[in-house]
Amino acid sequence: MEKRRIGNTQVSALGLGCMGFSHAYGAPMEENEAIKRIRNAYDLGYTYFDTAEVYKGEYEDGCISYNEEIVAKALKDVRNNVFISTKFGVHINEDRSLKTDSSKKKIIESLNSSLKRLNTDHIDLYYQHRTDPKVEPEEVASLMADLIKEGKILSWGISEVSEEYLRRADKVCHVSAIQNRYSMMARDCEKLFPTLEELDIALVAFSPLANGFLTEATKGSFKNGDSLDYRNFLPQFSEEGYERGKELLDLVRKISLEKNMTIAQLSLAWMLSKKPYIIPIPGTRKVERMQKNAKAAEVRLNDDEIKMLDDALSKMSLLVFSGSKTN
Repeated sequence: MEKRRIGNTQVSALGLGCMGFSHAYGAPMEENEAIKRIRNAYDLGYTYFDTAEVYKGEYEDGCISYNEEIVAKALKDVRNNVFISTKFGVHINEDRSLKTDSSKKKIIESLNSSLKRLNTDHIDLYYQHRTDPKVEPEEVASLMADLIKEGKILSWGISEVSEEYLRRADKVCHVSAIQNRYSMMARDCEKLFPTLEELDIALVAFSPLANGFLTEATKGSFKNGDSLDYRNFLPQFSEEGYERGKELLDLVRKISLEKNMTIAQLSLAWMLSKKPYIIPIPGTRKVERMQKNAKAAEVRLNDDEIKMLDDALSKMSLLVFSGSKTN
């Protein structure tokens, strides 16, 4: 697969978002099967794998599935060939809201726990999962600089960050990447493009397929009754959200058919073609979709095609989650 740069490291143009193997998309996948799927992704050319300390789920027997542990087991013998990111700074409440804590004590505690679960002596990219209004960005960045000097992390990033926070943090310790929600349905972070280019920062796009809305699986509103599957609570999967999103689906379906691509592939190719520093991390439990997603890295849309899509998107009234409940 084509490579793109995060800091001083070349990674696959698409990464694998590993959250869904154990968190937010229903009951966690059986561990051995999840390990196989992550390893399948590596065999397909994926070298960037994203996880977080809060990504975990509970099996019927009460055992906990820790996403970081699954990633570690899947990639143990190829650790030196892959790039792993994880995150600190949030706790997920019962109502799916986030409680932030980026105090120095909590970060050190989280880092040591993540290193243990990931069975590694360093983390390639350590994200502040959400900014903490109680802690100044300079304080967090200063600690990240210390951790880089100690070799415990190689680089750091920030998820769902504003321009002001990013600039203040970067002045203290260079931010290698931000991880923001970005897709055809959620384009707010495009306002950060000039800043990212100025500061040489990569954009890792989470939910690049709008949590599965921009795939062939979308057939209507999503209601499977599973309280562990947070798609039941996302606005784009409500009846109103689907009705408002049909115009977008019709457009990308028409273009994807003309180009002999899937809807997901077109959505990812649009993103990859816009900027060379954008790295989408779609998540899936299915090897077939990993394969198809990877093919999107082989496609480039020209400037006219991108402009046509952007112009059309700008005229649409889409309903999509834009908050910070969970990533």
